[in-house]
Amino acid sequence: MADIATAFGLVFQPYVLSVIFLSAVFGLIVGAIPGLTATMATALLVPVTFFMAPVPAIASIVTATAMAIFAGDIPGALMRIPGTPASAAYTDESYAMTRKGHAETVLGADLVFSVIGGLFGTVVLVVSAPTLAEIALKFSSFEYFWLVLLGLSSAVMISVGDSLKGVVSLLLGLLISAIGLDNPAAYPRFTFGSIELLGSVGLIPMMIGMFAVSEILRYAVEQQGEAHVFKKQIGNVFRGMWGLIKRYPVQTLRGSVLGTAIGALPGAGADIAAWMSYAMSKKFSKEPEKFGTGHIEGIIEAGAANNSALAGAWIPALVFGIPGDSITAIVIGVLYIKGMNPGPTIFIDNPANIYAVFIVFFLANLLMIPFGWAAIKAAKRILDIPRNILMPVILLFCVVGAFAINNSLFAVTVILVFGLAGYLMEENGYPVAPAILGMILGAMLEENFISSMIKSDGRLLGFFERPIAAGLGILTLIVWLWPLVAWRLGAAPGANSKTP
Repeated sequence: MADIATAFGLVFQPYVLSVIFLSAVFGLIVGAIPGLTATMATALLVPVTFFMAPVPAIASIVTATAMAIFAGDIPGALMRIPGTPASAAYTDESYAMTRKGHAETVLGADLVFSVIGGLFGTVVLVVSAPTLAEIALKFSSFEYFWLVLLGLSSAVMISVGDSLKGVVSLLLGLLISAIGLDNPAAYPRFTFGSIELLGSVGLIPMMIGMFAVSEILRYAVEQQGEAHVFKKQIGNVFRGMWGLIKRYPVQTLRGSVLGTAIGALPGAGADIAAWMSYAMSKKFSKEPEKFGTGHIEGIIEAGAANNSALAGAWIPALVFGIPGDSITAIVIGVLYIKGMNPGPTIFIDNPANIYAVFIVFFLANLLMIPFGWAAIKAAKRILDIPRNILMPVILLFCVVGAFAINNSLFAVTVILVFGLAGYLMEENGYPVAPAILGMILGAMLEENFISSMIKSDGRLLGFFERPIAAGLGILTLIVWLWPLVAWRLGAAPGANSKTP
């Protein structure tokens, strides 16, 4: 109890609280700007943390990343431009709701269920960090291979309309992820002699192009005048949220649990958690036909998942010093610098500081409500801007954001090329979301497959010899084969006949 009281004293002092408030504003700004991710927000804060004590240093990172993940939903809902990769899974759904005049509902859901997911992940972090970390450590390349395949399988589930076109889009994303230096020989692949392509096609420029630039091209081609979505004001974003909580408790819990579990797996993170949660929501929904047309159910589940994954990623980072995602990879370095060496003994050597970090997690998620509300109110001014003025400004930000990633004009070319590709794909009924998912998971799939083949000496049975890998493998095969089995059962003689 004395350590907990000390932890409260470390957090609730004017200097630390001011750091938390400023970090919240910083995270909201970075997350809402397409091309700037939560990882970038963390990296930008590292030099500042050198001049801070351990608790405010970690508090600044925790607060900024939590705010950035939520803030990425705002441009996704208003302009169909995901601010962070974690928001890309349900950007189309959010934007469809906004076009139907429900901007306040989708933004309110983004905020409220992000808070719920974040708080759930924090509770799990506090209560069961050592246990979950031990489970996470049992995942090798075999388990990750099957996990990635499950994630890729969700591409078919999240596709609206023709599933075959969703598969084609997914394969396109996988092909793009193969560009660069192959694994493990590092031989140039699909680079066509381009030095820039040796480093592969960047995810952020591709995402900006397929979502944002394609929307700008569509407006330029169609020129249908002022869309009603940019005329409607955003009212009370909290109106109806209690009703959604009562209507979708299972989806909220399921997204929070899956997000925390995926976050606890080293190298997974909020991006994969959001995609898998959205696909799961559609798979088990009573109204799957509404997905893609502006349905709140998938947004609720995926929104809870990506914020709960943030806390989940801290589980292996604190207990074993193994990063759960790119953010905690940076955090581990800060922990070492501040003398809070991650590992099982951290709860013995620095109990007050660790309890202070837990308190900051709760505080950051609770502060998301007023700060997020203010960010939404500020962002709603975008709706007052005529589209013929707004679209060129968005294009300018896209170009500047792409260039700022690596100070390279090549990234600008990438967003323009993929903007045209995204426009042509959607005009012909091919969804862009599976292509983004294929790009995200393609490199991870290849890396874990090759590592597993080397470990098993080329034996495919090696993918089923470990208990967890076998379970995931069987589950993946069931997901793949179930549509065929269902079709065969339905086509069997007498399957549709009635018993007299």
